[in-house]
Amino acid sequence: MSKADRLAIIGGGNLGISIAEGLLAAQYISPSNLIVTRRKVSLLDALKLQGAITSADNADAVNNARIVILAVKPKQVADVLMPLKELWQPGQTIVSVVTGVTVAEIQVLVGTGVTVMRAMPNTAIAIRQSMTCISAKGATPAQQDEILNLFNQLGKAVVIDEELMEASTVLGACGIAYALRFIRAATQGGIEIGFDSNTALLIASQTAKGAAALLLENGQHPEREIDKVTTPQGCTIVGLNEMEHNGFSSALVKGILASHKKIAK
Repeated sequence: MSKADRLAIIGGGNLGISIAEGLLAAQYISPSNLIVTRRKVSLLDALKLQGAITSADNADAVNNARIVILAVKPKQVADVLMPLKELWQPGQTIVSVVTGVTVAEIQVLVGTGVTVMRAMPNTAIAIRQSMTCISAKGATPAQQDEILNLFNQLGKAVVIDEELMEASTVLGACGIAYALRFIRAATQGGIEIGFDSNTALLIASQTAKGAAALLLENGQHPEREIDKVTTPQGCTIVGLNEMEHNGFSSALVKGILASHKKIAK
């Protein structure tokens, strides 16, 4: 078993565990080639039972993996990486999923010769349905493709400029909450027109899922799909117009801009 085959996740919290479980479920990596670290290693017993290597030793993880995913809290980055600075070797890749910490800031902590990339998944990574944005600045095409393929096992992934990572957090990560709030509102409306809460939630959730699938699978603009269900003088166009008169699209755009203004400070 060579170092080239191994992947380490430093930080076995909710996100780190979700990434590990997703990669194992996708059979992207064999359990014996996956190392996950956490201070309280007993909290990783479920991964250990699947055959993954679990440890509290970050240094050992760095020494034995070619790709290292950093999944700690932003305030922990320096404390975790500084003791490891002399261990990194040329050819290793570190992928940070830490919000708000730049490639340049991490590069200072790991030194030269190590490729540093960033990835911003969302909470749907827990069910392998994440939208992950990746910044591959400084990576070779082969390294970029490898990390893109890794996160495509956990949903869909796209490469963006690092300058857009904060924006990707808003649209992709905060966006989960925006979409869920729409589903909640649709559920409330469904209850008012006669459905019980469970049935209304099921209809609203599956409808939202189907709408997204139409765009992802057909590659159409949303308005093309909207046109298919808005017949002249029909109930759909009446509802859409009422929502727009009350600021539906405008409120969503303003919310996205407000979130971006907050994160960009």
